[in-house]
Amino acid sequence: MHTQIPVTRSGRSVKVASVAGLALLAGLLSGGGSAADESPGPLGLTTSCGTEGGAGAAVPATVALSVDVPDSGEVDRPVQPGPVSFALTLSRADLAGLLPEGAETVVSRAALKVKVAQDGESAEASWELNAPSTLLPADGDVTLVHSGEVPYVTFGSAGEVDFSVGEFTVELRSATAAPEQSAPALTTVTCRLKEGESGHLATTHVTEAGGNEPTGTPGAPTAPAGGTAGAEGKDITVEPPVAEEEDPDFCPVGPPTGELDPSEAPPPPPGDPVRVIELPGVYMCAYALGLANVQKLNGAMIINDPADPALISVMSTKRSTVRTVREKGGVYTRFDSLANLDLPDAESTFLTFGFQPVTAKVSFENGPITISIGNIGSGTEKLTFSTVYFQQSLRLHDVKVNGTPLDVGGNCRTTKPFKVVLNGGDAYKNVAIGGVLEGEVDIPPFTGCGTGGEDLNPLFTASLSGPGNRIFMNQASTCNPASPTRSYCPPPLPELPGTKPST
Repeated sequence: MHTQIPVTRSGRSVKVASVAGLALLAGLLSGGGSAADESPGPLGLTTSCGTEGGAGAAVPATVALSVDVPDSGEVDRPVQPGPVSFALTLSRADLAGLLPEGAETVVSRAALKVKVAQDGESAEASWELNAPSTLLPADGDVTLVHSGEVPYVTFGSAGEVDFSVGEFTVELRSATAAPEQSAPALTTVTCRLKEGESGHLATTHVTEAGGNEPTGTPGAPTAPAGGTAGAEGKDITVEPPVAEEEDPDFCPVGPPTGELDPSEAPPPPPGDPVRVIELPGVYMCAYALGLANVQKLNGAMIINDPADPALISVMSTKRSTVRTVREKGGVYTRFDSLANLDLPDAESTFLTFGFQPVTAKVSFENGPITISIGNIGSGTEKLTFSTVYFQQSLRLHDVKVNGTPLDVGGNCRTTKPFKVVLNGGDAYKNVAIGGVLEGEVDIPPFTGCGTGGEDLNPLFTASLSGPGNRIFMNQASTCNPASPTRSYCPPPLPELPGTKPST
């Protein structure tokens, strides 16, 4: 289901759009460029939870809510919070008073009411988060760790925007019901913040397009065409969802194939049992441009020529992995996305041995790409990570030495695939927003180079193979054809890394 709820005032709007399946995520993490994580760790809240109708007294509960919200954004461009980790902890004794007698295992669904406020106006985003089957211990505390869909937000005017959470409800259901059955809730509890708790999550500074600050003084609000002014001259219009229509072929690449391999992402530290949730993912596409340095030749080549670039096909957030890390506090949360990128050939000229110009085309043979983002720990010890991993082989062809063709044969390639591991640090926000990733690869020796009995393997191995070869990739925001607003469709081209002037 797609929903879009714009709140319009004075010709400006705040839109909250939820894309089904854009699980929590989108994925993915650490503050990048103008987008940064405002809070140093999970937000800790004290709440009081009870069943509607007053069956039993309200019981205390604690919440650890971790979410990355960009600290800046632009008018009419989506701001994507995520990923989210929502851990609700109650004592086993208190939980027993809320559940039917004999309940031993539950699954739960949390529905958070998140207020998005700007200039006295607000909209409510519903964050629906799910926790997998949880075995209830005989005593002690019970922690239910949830994940789920995260709405993105688009703002029609510049200014400060506040994100805050108010009350939330949690449905507890039997974990023994068959997946195709819609088991009735064993109980539904409503939790409200303790008096004095603000529930503040983050503040986003929204500027006009291009990062410009608004100019002039805002005038008196007026009613939009067809609207009715309120008592103070303001008009708030809630519009229906965008009508469905046939999608243009914004992503003319097939969904990615292959298996996830998050082996290069930071593993979960010791803690509670790891909970893995397989998700359907959301199909998207994007452009990524890059540079690859060849250490021995002191040169670089362009990856994915901007003149005719290839698209990355992405199935965003196919798996979530969660573990409560009790001894350090906080939660380990990781979201894995699958991608494919069939790169066009790259052509470049280097001065081999410092003086001989050699031109060659390079074919890249990439395996399935795993994009992992997540959080570890909390507070000042909190670590955010974004890792891209795949295997790659190189093949050389159309080689010319000082303008003269050199026949290297049709199978001049690296002896084996090699690892490509790229990290985003603070420059890669998530799959939806993109950002800069970088890493270093070790190019293996070459084989199959030469014809007619001529062995050119030593030449290319000596010129190209070895460690210390840096790769820089800049991924633009992804196009999601299923989104009601189809933001970033068709997919935009990013800046080539290193070409944007520093300010």
